[in-house]
Amino acid sequence: MRTKSLKSNTINVVTLGCSKNVYDSEVLMGQLKANNKKVVHEEEGNIVVINTCGFINNAKEESINTILEYVKQKENGDVDKVFVTGCLSERYKPDLQKEIPNVDQYFGTTELPGLLKALGADYKHELIGERLTTTPKNYAYLKIAEGCDRPCSFCAIPIMRGKHRSTPIEEIIAEAEKLAAKGVKELILIAQDLTYYGLDLYKKRNLAELLEALVKVDGIEWIRLHYAFPTGFPMDVLNVMKREPKVCNYIDIPLQHISDPILKSMRRGTTKEKTTKLLQEFREKVPEMTIRTTLIAGYPGETEADFKLLKDWVAEMRFERLGCFTYSHEENTHAFNLEDDVPEDIKQQRANEIMELQSQISWELNQQKIGQEFKVVIDRKEGNYFVGRTEYDSPDVDNEVLIDASKTYLKTGEFAQVKITDAADFDLYAKVV
Repeated sequence: MRTKSLKSNTINVVTLGCSKNVYDSEVLMGQLKANNKKVVHEEEGNIVVINTCGFINNAKEESINTILEYVKQKENGDVDKVFVTGCLSERYKPDLQKEIPNVDQYFGTTELPGLLKALGADYKHELIGERLTTTPKNYAYLKIAEGCDRPCSFCAIPIMRGKHRSTPIEEIIAEAEKLAAKGVKELILIAQDLTYYGLDLYKKRNLAELLEALVKVDGIEWIRLHYAFPTGFPMDVLNVMKREPKVCNYIDIPLQHISDPILKSMRRGTTKEKTTKLLQEFREKVPEMTIRTTLIAGYPGETEADFKLLKDWVAEMRFERLGCFTYSHEENTHAFNLEDDVPEDIKQQRANEIMELQSQISWELNQQKIGQEFKVVIDRKEGNYFVGRTEYDSPDVDNEVLIDASKTYLKTGEFAQVKITDAADFDLYAKVV
């Protein structure tokens, strides 16, 4: 076994899973940097911290494979220590300790001070909003709440993240100001459930008031809403969206299904009629709005009739953005008591059918954009193209605008006015106006 090197320790933070995990890793890295620790994100380091995801089977598999990979590196003497944190660790700590004992220590989602201590650092309370961002410099995630109070039958997030806890408005504003000072122009608001924001602190749904405060932050040009729950949606948010140019005409609202028996079993607290009415109100009040949703195919008891209803409804609603996932049978959730009776190949076939339909819808909607002008932000250069997004698109999940780099020079992180010249199902091609 090799002897430990005399050079100073470098802590490599590896992030798996969703934007909430990205945010948590950035907070961890900010704390480590404030403690004068050398910290990198997904680069080489002799101490590794893996921030895991434990949401569905694929994510759990990826997390476990990543842990095993770094444990092997530790056994080979390529890294000195491996620590594991995040949702998988919160949910399965005893099992992981037994199955993969060569990890130095496991930490849950609320054990940041303990993790820092293990890394030889102190948790600094005064560092609210100090993060080492890992996203391109022009945008950053801003977590406005933690945990979830919803009783959805298929979801293990309350087990891993606990009850809903809103962050006070003044703390969020302080963090937004620090991000703006670093050159961030777009804030992507995230939580397990944005629509619940404020109920615990202010005894009312307070997302609209938070947006009113955020639009006053100098330097911020776009504010985007992710993960709004349909039940109890605070409609005053739409007034702010319509009135304030900084609030993107965009909402990510995971709807999961539309068949009433499935919605009831999922414990979503809504119906097909109520959901359709809500979306119609969105489009009436903010006609420019892009609606992104996610759906689940193959939930226990989903019949061919349920699936046909879902598919027909997707065709009718013509969502601008949509993702579809296969149902994952998660222990300790309410749905785990049901028989996982839709075969895997049928689940996958149904998800594929929805995505093929969505691809066609997206292509048709994109064709209508040819000849139109849009303001885009440039995220990166890739090959021969600068890759940008309109206010109707979120990073990593939505459409991108490709601009020929041989004809125009653009700076990443800057905004440009472009005209759409061509369109595919999920890409737009444009020239600078």
